[in-house]
Amino acid sequence: MASAAPHASKFTRFVNSETGPKTVHFWAPVLKWALVVAGLNDLQRPVEKISGTQQIALFATGAIWTRWAGFVIQPRNALLASVNFFLGGVAGYQLCRIAAYRSNLGDSPTQVMKYILNGNPQDNPKREEPSAN
Repeated sequence: MASAAPHASKFTRFVNSETGPKTVHFWAPVLKWALVVAGLNDLQRPVEKISGTQQIALFATGAIWTRWAGFVIQPRNALLASVNFFLGGVAGYQLCRIAAYRSNLGDSPTQVMKYILNGNPQDNPKREEPSAN
């Protein structure tokens, strides 16, 4: 039983720490992993069904919060930094998929960027110009 005491002590310190399971600093990143899993599931989705603006937002969120959680804020939160790193990575990969798909269709880099930012107006009836009737 003497060997169990150090493990219980480390566990107790973890539970009561500033980033332990009694705080939002633990549960927010744990729940944010659902976004990473959803992004990984979207790898099966046809590339023309992926939202470029959503992927830009997820990429920016991942990049910004990886830096802040890992290097700037105190206490440093490795769990939050890791989930944001993977969130940005998955979103970046999706953006690369969209760019490669549109480039293979013959789009110029400018057209690819417009597609990522706006989608394809022909594929989205909500963005069509109203008729002049």
